[in-house]
Amino acid sequence: MKVLIIEDELPAFKRLEKLIRELVPEVAIFGPVDSVQAAQAWFRDNAAPDVLFTDIQLADGNTFDFIKIVRPSCPIIFTTAYNEYALQAFDTTGLDYLLKPIKREDLNRALNKLRNLKDFFQQDKSEALNTGFRQRFMVRFGDHIKSIATEEIAYFYSENKTTFLKTSNGKAYPIDSNLDSLEQQTDPQQFFRLNRQFLASLSAIADIKVHTKGRVILALQPEAKEAPVVSSEKSATFKHWISGKG
Repeated sequence: MKVLIIEDELPAFKRLEKLIRELVPEVAIFGPVDSVQAAQAWFRDNAAPDVLFTDIQLADGNTFDFIKIVRPSCPIIFTTAYNEYALQAFDTTGLDYLLKPIKREDLNRALNKLRNLKDFFQQDKSEALNTGFRQRFMVRFGDHIKSIATEEIAYFYSENKTTFLKTSNGKAYPIDSNLDSLEQQTDPQQFFRLNRQFLASLSAIADIKVHTKGRVILALQPEAKEAPVVSSEKSATFKHWISGKG
């Protein structure tokens, strides 16, 4: 397992490193990375680790500044002496939030969450290999993990540089993959890329309205904030798909 530690206090880094090595014998630990600027540089020059342990308050800013810029794809375990950042931490890909001084049992709990998360995603990949397309998608919200069957998904959409999955009962969850990747992972008989913002399930198409210049406007169920528009270039393909000829 590859671990990166962002920490500007050397004693805190050494303590965390020691505890991780005791609990995870086969581990490669990188760090300490001691600033927002250094963290940005590390992710620019290296592939993402399996997990990121990070302090929040650093000399040149806080970790949330770095996360907004880099948007790490890996799970994040926050380590801090303050509990005031907990809600903000779980708005990111935060898996856990450990208060300093870090206790062995708390760290072990966080690592077990990480193992469970990896097991879930590995199971997802196996299903994709067996069927050709994803049967389930794993989403994280706060420190929880949820498995959503593909048939429960109404559509995927992009908003403010984040991709979301919306279920048929109207719940939305952020998801790590972008729409281009999701388009490759889903069955094209069931999902259609409407435009740059939407990848929709056949069952989510509630109404189709002919618009100017050959375009079509769609009403989705559950309702989207903005009605998706299919361009004139894609409208013929869309009509074939919706009629079962695609």
